[in-house]
Amino acid sequence: EVQLVESGGALVQPGGSLRLSCAASGFIFNYAPMTWVRQAPGKGLEWLSSIDSGSKTSDYANSVKGRFTISRDNAKKTVSLQLNSLKTEDTAVYYCAMGWKAIQPRGQGTQVTVSS
Repeated sequence: EVQLVESGGALVQPGGSLRLSCAASGFIFNYAPMTWVRQAPGKGLEWLSSIDSGSKTSDYANSVKGRFTISRDNAKKTVSLQLNSLKTEDTAVYYCAMGWKAIQPRGQGTQVTVSS
C-alpha cells in the first residue's frame, strides 16, 4: 500500500521560508517520479513541481518558479519542497503525490499558512 506522509507545514510571515518533507513507503521509491501539489481554501488542486526518480529533471509551475525548490533523498525515501519568499497566496494544504505531475495517490497534506 502506498503511504505518503507530509510534514513541515506551519504559520509563517510573508517573505519567510519553510521546508516541507514527505516520507514515502509501500512502493519502490527509487523508481518513482514525485510531485508536490497544493489546495488553497475554496480552490482546486494546483500542481507545483515534479522531480524524476534520479533527480536529473524537475519542473515547476510558473506561480512558484524561482521561489520553490524540489529535491529528493532516495536513501531516506523522502521528497522535499523548499518554500522561499512566501506570499499570502501560498496559503494552502500541501500534498506530495507519486508520479510525474500526478495528483493521486497523495498523502494527507500539511497546512502552510502565510500571514502577518
